[in-house]
Amino acid sequence: MEIDYSNIKVIGFDADDTLWVNETYFREAEAEFAKLLSKYETPNKIDQELFKMEIDNLGLYGYGVKAFTLSMVESALELSNYQVSANVIESILSIGKDMLNKPVELLDGVEEVLENLSQKYRLILATKGDLLDQERKLEKSGLTKYFHHIEVLSDKKEPNYSKLLNHLDISPSEFLMVGNSLKSDVLPLVNIKANAIHVPFHTTWAHEEVSEEEKNGKSYKTINSLKKLLTILK
Repeated sequence: MEIDYSNIKVIGFDADDTLWVNETYFREAEAEFAKLLSKYETPNKIDQELFKMEIDNLGLYGYGVKAFTLSMVESALELSNYQVSANVIESILSIGKDMLNKPVELLDGVEEVLENLSQKYRLILATKGDLLDQERKLEKSGLTKYFHHIEVLSDKKEPNYSKLLNHLDISPSEFLMVGNSLKSDVLPLVNIKANAIHVPFHTTWAHEEVSEEEKNGKSYKTINSLKKLLTILK
């Protein structure tokens, strides 16, 4: 079934791994972390325990590099039975700081797409994570001028999006969300009768993965490049 986007007035864009590279840096950091803890456990076990720690801490720390760094520190303590050295803890903190200082690498076609669509639609940035870090990345990206509104959400679930649409004073049918995560950027929107377009990134955090059952019967479009928005939203 062809999806009609003629009623769209506002387009929301996810930030990490939709506009710029992000998850790749987390995978690199996890590999560094596993090396630091290699005397205590296997890389696979270290990855598993770190992921469990991140999920356990989500309600307290939220998302982003700082939360990830705290989870690495906690995992190091537990995996080492509290024998890990101060030098290793310092190295873990350095991993986190290096992540926060990464350059912002825009994905292919991002500025071209935003420049074109901003002439016809109201664009907003709707992302989750640490406020300070996301503001820093947006400033470094040079994309601020294209967005009418910036929203850093504590999470991306149906109530979060409904509250956002109420704030924007638009109906769900007038809103389109574009992002790389089915769990965060697509399915919640479809569930509240808004529109969504999925632009997959080559790496996905395990927490963002969804089952075939969750996707079944949901109406959304998947494209392999952000540039294809320009042909869909003529």
